[in-house]
Amino acid sequence: MSDGFFVDWDGNLRSAADPGGGYLCDIDTVARYVAVTTKNGTLVHEATFFKTRADVEKAGIKAQLVPGSHPWGKKEDGF
Repeated sequence: MSDGFFVDWDGNLRSAADPGGGYLCDIDTVARYVAVTTKNGTLVHEATFFKTRADVEKAGIKAQLVPGSHPWGKKEDGF
């Protein structure tokens, strides 16, 4: 795992070290890429990796940081 952040499919900022939902992060820091996978390796989300919250802000992204316990998806989406 790596410290850093990514934006999930709902526009929330998540820690790459604790993405929640039982998911894992595979991170390529050079390419600034995050692959969010299930424990079995199924890809469920791709995102840009940001090393710091300041890097997120520099990119012009305004997203709320949510804890890993925050659910992925919305109830109306079947989650």
